[in-house]
Amino acid sequence: MPPPTDSALSVTEVNRRARALLEQGIGEVWVEGELSGVSRPASGHVYFTLKDSSAQLRCALFRNRARFVAAPMRDGDRVRVRGRVSLFEPRGDYQLIAEAVQQAGEGELLLALERLKQRLAAEGVFANARPLPCPPRHLLVLTSPTGAAIRDVLAVLQARWPQAKVTLIAVPVQGREAAPALIAALGLLNRQQALDPNQDVILITRGGGSLEDLWAFNDEHLARAIFHSRLPVMSAVGHEVDTTLSDLAADVRAPTPSAAAEMLVPDRRELARRLTGLERQLQRAMQARLEREGQRLDHLRARLRHPGEVLGQKRRTLMELDARLRRALQVRLATERRQLAHLQRRLSACHPQRELARGEQRLSRAQARLEQAMQREVARQRERLVGLARQLQAVSPLAVLGRGYAILQDEQGQVVRRADDTQPGQALTARLGEGRLQVEVKRRLK
Repeated sequence: MPPPTDSALSVTEVNRRARALLEQGIGEVWVEGELSGVSRPASGHVYFTLKDSSAQLRCALFRNRARFVAAPMRDGDRVRVRGRVSLFEPRGDYQLIAEAVQQAGEGELLLALERLKQRLAAEGVFANARPLPCPPRHLLVLTSPTGAAIRDVLAVLQARWPQAKVTLIAVPVQGREAAPALIAALGLLNRQQALDPNQDVILITRGGGSLEDLWAFNDEHLARAIFHSRLPVMSAVGHEVDTTLSDLAADVRAPTPSAAAEMLVPDRRELARRLTGLERQLQRAMQARLEREGQRLDHLRARLRHPGEVLGQKRRTLMELDARLRRALQVRLATERRQLAHLQRRLSACHPQRELARGEQRLSRAQARLEQAMQREVARQRERLVGLARQLQAVSPLAVLGRGYAILQDEQGQVVRRADDTQPGQALTARLGEGRLQVEVKRRLK
């Protein structure tokens, strides 16, 4: 090592020379990497870090160049940056002064995170949705004891619900040791819950930060530990736009630590106002009820009479009803008697003996009319028969025979009409006007 001399360089001179060497030796280059810690202060400049799996590089994109970048710059995006390597002399920071930024695709970390998120969702690790007691009997907070998150939570709890019992379990919330420490604390609290049943809610929280700062809360084993926790878990990690696997695995997610405290406990001032309002409503309801019951009591008192007066009134009513019943019975009896007399007169007018006598008279007259009609019909039919007999006698063959004619019949009874129908020696029967003769054909005459 060379001994110190009086011509030692100042810090400013060293940084100036280093800057010159970097700018002249490397010059303008294209660098591809993943965005992290993107910051946009009021000056309009953009500050961010480019990283890969092994290293990172601070970058600055000044306002006059930032306005020409159309693509949004978000943590986890993969970009290609054109710029020159330089050094910020006041702080001695090695950085890349960006001139242009182009989108190069999603970062590897975000792609791996998205694949892990899909796998855990398919396994049901994000299915917890147990209700949280409000307010909790004993709140267990897992966070850094020196971070802003615990201060925000305690401040909100003190303002809204001072009697809340809170136990802080100090754990790292950033770096490689954060996830194992959170998993160990969850296991310990779930074992202690069997000894202290008042412990009923776990809050895992921390303030905002870059994707790397919050990366511990994207640990797969931590998400599974939250899912298997017997105590319900609320997660409030980062700002509202930050969503980690711990938020998805928890029973309830809050956008910020302060919002988590507001969700866990009611507002005592609001409860006091509600109680005051309910008290006034109760008083008004009680007063109205007393007034209604007072009116009802006055009405009942006015209706209340001495039992003797009530009995006298009932006795008079009973006597009136008895008199009405007697009058009604008498009227009913007179009506029934009149109806009975009317029915008796109708029955006498329709006595069976009278009906029988009238029936016998009708029968005698009908028999007489029948006999007369029969005699007249017999005489008429006899006269008709005599006329028909005379007509029949006029056309009868027997009448012709009576005038001397005869009818010849052969052995079969057939009438012989022609001489040619007979044979000599044939026996015939001759029917005369009176009697029959057996004759024999001797010969046929022409």
